[in-house]
Amino acid sequence: MDSKSSSFLFLALFALFSSTSMAFNITRILSSYPDFSTFNNLLTQTGLAQQINSRQTITILAVSNDAVGSLSGKPLDLTKRILGAHVVLDYYDQTKLKNLEKKSSILTTLYQTTGIADNQQGFLNITKTPNGIMFGSAVKGAPLTASLEGSVVSQPYNISVLKVSRVIEAPGIDNIAPSPPPGAPEKAPAPAPTKAKSPAPVAEEPVADNAPIEAPTEAPTPADAPEANAPISSPPEPNSTPADDATAPAVPPSQESVSSRMHAGGIVAVIGLVACMGF
Repeated sequence: MDSKSSSFLFLALFALFSSTSMAFNITRILSSYPDFSTFNNLLTQTGLAQQINSRQTITILAVSNDAVGSLSGKPLDLTKRILGAHVVLDYYDQTKLKNLEKKSSILTTLYQTTGIADNQQGFLNITKTPNGIMFGSAVKGAPLTASLEGSVVSQPYNISVLKVSRVIEAPGIDNIAPSPPPGAPEKAPAPAPTKAKSPAPVAEEPVADNAPIEAPTEAPTPADAPEANAPISSPPEPNSTPADDATAPAVPPSQESVSSRMHAGGIVAVIGLVACMGF
């Protein structure tokens, strides 16, 4: 084998071992520990195992089979949120935890990266107590519920699996609406209900200027009125005599016409009298 081939083989093996040392598979790691089989299966079912394997530095707070029963019967989406808060986005082994300078520290978890964590639900509180190291949710007022029981496996500065006594559940984490499955169309928000307007009373409201005017109802016409379609005749001349109406009563002569007749008759009588006297 020449020197070029030897150099190429060396580089290939170096790259292979380097990539292998940097990568890890949480499913494969936990499969060697039957006491965490339920926890391991839940990581696979929720898709958290794939997200964990894509990280380079991570710490997992694992729960044994006899302590993970509190997750039994919970929806898978809720289980994913709870277990996502058991994955710390940094490397912590027992030695590093015991050497923490502060009595209490806040650790960021994988659940915080989802964008749906609320009120510090995506953070963990780790506190050193006289009874050992305790874990709890960083939500204000949340108790320290889980204690550190030991180390399961560690690969320095890449992955550390620690055993805790029980499941750590952040207050209010079960009240969050489940996220839609990948690729599902977003549901459009329902339109805001509009307040129905009560109809305006017809009798009290004035008619608008531009509103169409309805034709008035045709009033009944008297029997002797002319038909609607008949042509309208012009009014009679002042000196014309109206036609006699058979049903109309006779109109008495006016006082002026009577006095005129009496005056004329008197003149005729005087003339006749003068003629008789021989004037």
